[in-house]
Amino acid sequence: MDDGIALLEIQRPPANHFDEALIGRIVDAAFTLDDDPACRVILLGSEGRHFCAGADFGGGDFAADHVAAAERLYRRAVQLFDVRTPIVAAVQGTAVGGGLGLACAADFRVAEPATRFMANFAKLGFHQGFGLSVTLPELIGRQKATDLMLTARRVGGEEAYRIGLADRLAEPGMVRATARALACEIAASAPLAIRSMRATLRGDLAERVRRALDHELAEQKVHWATRDAAEGIAASLARRTPVFTGS
Repeated sequence: MDDGIALLEIQRPPANHFDEALIGRIVDAAFTLDDDPACRVILLGSEGRHFCAGADFGGGDFAADHVAAAERLYRRAVQLFDVRTPIVAAVQGTAVGGGLGLACAADFRVAEPATRFMANFAKLGFHQGFGLSVTLPELIGRQKATDLMLTARRVGGEEAYRIGLADRLAEPGMVRATARALACEIAASAPLAIRSMRATLRGDLAERVRRALDHELAEQKVHWATRDAAEGIAASLARRTPVFTGS
């Protein structure tokens, strides 16, 4: 904590994959900060080259059992939307899949030209998750969100800033500093008013995300049993182009 800004940093470089335990620690820390009058803004960052590559399908809980791991993860992830303190995400490197979902759970995203955002679910062979069905269209509109979802293409920092996925575009190497500067601007305002205004603007976002997560997980359960999902995940791990058959 420094000047009313609390840094929450993921420390699993280089890819900073998450699981239920990591998301749970972020949620618990954020709830604790909600009750700390000294905290006015949360700065969410990651150690190393990349912000977050989402779930690790090559190891850990997700490799062992996609469904059980996702159920545990989503029970915790949805709680991010109940956090009352504004969150600024400093997004360096890549934010991919669930990592994009984590970035979109923040109030603001700060990127640099080299940052890459990617909703890669279609290339993995299964439905999007982490509440992106709600958060991504909220940020960039339904049409652009559909584009990014169905093509699974990478979006660089400059395009992300242009379409509203990133709120600030930092100079190269200045993502964390620029994110902190934005956090300082927010922290300088009246904290009670900030929380009240934020709650009004978000409305029923948390409940909409809860409903979306239920649907996303139901669709993912179906897709994870298909050959296409097995092929998409295997191709991603092998860094090759997947060949889908629609089965």
